[in-house]
This record gives sequence, structure tokens and C-alpha cells, in this order.
Amino acid sequence: MSRLFRLFAFLSGFCYIFASPDVCTNSLIPGAKGDQGDDGEQGEEGKLGKNGPPGLAGVPGEPGLKGEIGPTGKMGPTGEKGDKGLKGFDGPVGLKGQTGATCDCGRYRKVVGQLDENVGKLRNAVRFVKNVLLGLKETEDRYYLLVKEPKKFRKASMNCKLRGGTLAMPKTNNINQLMADYINQAGLTRVYMGVQPQSKDTNGTGSYIYADSTPLREFAVWSQEELLYSTSSPATNVSCVELLNTGTWNKVECETPLFFICEFPKSRRRGRGGTAASTS
Repeated sequence: MSRLFRLFAFLSGFCYIFASPDVCTNSLIPGAKGDQGDDGEQGEEGKLGKNGPPGLAGVPGEPGLKGEIGPTGKMGPTGEKGDKGLKGFDGPVGLKGQTGATCDCGRYRKVVGQLDENVGKLRNAVRFVKNVLLGLKETEDRYYLLVKEPKKFRKASMNCKLRGGTLAMPKTNNINQLMADYINQAGLTRVYMGVQPQSKDTNGTGSYIYADSTPLREFAVWSQEELLYSTSSPATNVSCVELLNTGTWNKVECETPLFFICEFPKSRRRGRGGTAASTS
């Protein structure tokens, strides 16, 4: 009995000791939460990843504005020489001259014949200079010179005046065709001519006139594109006229550099008997 009592007392004491919190001082109990530490340094940049798949195609943009007119292109090669034209009709017979005085002119006939031959050669030389070296075209009363120096309309008009003439004015169908053939023979497609816009009147309308300020009257060879607008639409100071190698007229911006044709009257004089047309 006493043995059981001692065992019971031992067990009770043992349980009391182990149940006391003071005995478990070595157990891992978490402490209070500490302060937040400083941020670490930024790490190195990582490696570049693989390219992703291409995106969808965007919506097409609107078309841009029409660009300005480009500069005049280089002059093309000269065309082949054309066939010789047909012989013209004989002119009318002149009036009968007065009867000459009878004289012994036998010894002078040889000299006169030689002079006539020399005059003929001189005329041929002059014709060669005008038609070949200078490239002039001529009618009964006028010369026409193609100037192969691209200039704006106003400067082209001034250039012709400095030479003693004006921009060529095709006032008839024959002159218009002569100028068109002139352009073709030079291997060109268009040139300035003496047709320009007239200032607007009090009604707000305008028209075209020749370089000498005369009206176009009934002759005009507008192209199909310009035919509907040549008389109905008002002219402006920036809308000049060009002659095409087809013989038709077309509007063109006055600031466009183009070749041009000048005309010179044969009867005009300067000073004492000198001709006015300067083709240099």
C-alpha cells in the first residue's frame, strides 16, 4: 500500500514539473516582428526575349496631294531630215518696164553679169545664215526665232523685247501651223507663244489677248481639254498659254520654265536704216 502511494506521489510530482511553463525555457517561441529592411540594389538587365509575331496590317492611308509640275526635261534628239517639198507656184508676171536708152554697153555686160552672179551667191549665203545657222523661219513680212533657253513667261516676253521683237503671235492658221512645224523640227513638244491673260474687268470676268494687246478675235486653237474653259472661265494672272507641236493651245502656269518663239517684223527699222530684229 505504501509502495503504491509513493508511486502515485512520484507521478503527480512529475506531471506538475513538466506542466510548469518555467521549465520549458529552451523551446522555439517566435519573437516580435522586426523593422523593414532597406531596398536592395537594382539587378542587371535581363536578356532580350524572342521577337513576337508580326501585328496585323494597318489601314491604308489616304492618297497624298498632287505634286508640283516638275522641271522641263532634256531636249530630245533632232529628227531625220524630211523630204524636199514641192516646188511652189510661179508668181505673177511683173509689169512691163520702160524702154531703155540705146547705148554701146557691150563692154559692161560681162561686169554686170559677174555682179549678178555675185549677188546671187550673197543672197544664198544670207539665206543659209538665216535658215540654217540661226534657225530662222520667215513669212512675207516677219521672221520667227525659236529660243532654246527655258524661261518663265514674263522673262521670255522680256527677252523677245530685248531682241527687238515680241513673243510670236499665231493670228492665222498658216502662222500657227508654221510655228507648230518649227517646234516639231526642233524636237520639242511645247513652247511659250504671245497669248496671255487679260486683267479682269469690272464684271469680274477675264479673257486672253495677244502680246500686242489685240484681242484673239475669231481665231483660237484650244485643245479639247481647254475648249470648254477658254471662253467661259475667267483668266488669271497665273494661267498663260503654250503652243503644242500638234498646233493646239493649252493653259500652263506662268512660272513654268519653257522654250519660246520670238517674232520680228521685216519692215521695222532702228536708227538710220538698220533692221530691228536682233537674233543674237
